[in-house]
Amino acid sequence: MTQPQGFSPGLAARLRLSDGRRVFMKAVSEQANPDTPGIHRREARILAALPAVAPVPRLLWSYDQRGWVALALQDIEGRHPFEPWTDADLALVVATYTKMAADLTPSPVAVDKTAAQGFEQEINGWQVALLQSETRLDAWCMKHLLRLAELEARAPEASAGETLLHFDARADNLLIAGDQLYVLDWPWARTGAWWVDLVGMAPSIAMQGGPDPETFLRRLDLRDVSKDAIDAIVCALAGYFVVHALDPAPPGIPTVRAFQAAQGRAAVAWLRDRMGWG
Repeated sequence: MTQPQGFSPGLAARLRLSDGRRVFMKAVSEQANPDTPGIHRREARILAALPAVAPVPRLLWSYDQRGWVALALQDIEGRHPFEPWTDADLALVVATYTKMAADLTPSPVAVDKTAAQGFEQEINGWQVALLQSETRLDAWCMKHLLRLAELEARAPEASAGETLLHFDARADNLLIAGDQLYVLDWPWARTGAWWVDLVGMAPSIAMQGGPDPETFLRRLDLRDVSKDAIDAIVCALAGYFVVHALDPAPPGIPTVRAFQAAQGRAAVAWLRDRMGWG
């Protein structure tokens, strides 16, 4: 059964094998999208190394030949969080990610990337827009573009830490089976501050019918996290979504820009409220 959620340009299907077992299969060819085979390879390495305590479907085997990369994973009989979000689903997400952060600190997996590097090199849309003299942003973003770029530049330091982060937390990467939450799709995993995943998820929760980001943040224990650090991460995420939404769609992923634009609107509205800039 093909699964409709997510943004991968290849196969994502639940399969029943000849012996009656079920597996979840994800596969892509270099022709469908030249970047995705490498993404699948990295996810396979990370899943194989994650400890048993991590709430993830287990990697059963992988295939990498003739331009095709495939991963066979434990099949989970579950559902994505309800849309609009429910209080019970939100509570489960917060509890699972909080426990996962504790269990994965320090990171039990040797990864080659950090959250700080991600915010410095890739999640820096306002700085890119400033350098490119971007004119397609809304009036508030254009007025404060220099201030946004300066605030965004603090995100690498704010995100530094030793926790293994999923780094792509959103509803379509989650499955709920009874009272167990499974976190799917790990190719973007990086080490960083434990709270980055949950704070980064707030715009998509608001976009999909959940509470506004500030209300969601009150569910988290952020007593030891400074407002400035959260501001920098929110700013960087808003810039990433807003600016990348202006790019052409990647090969085989026609819907991702609209999804980024929707998250960008939620993130910018949140940032405006937090910063109080006129």
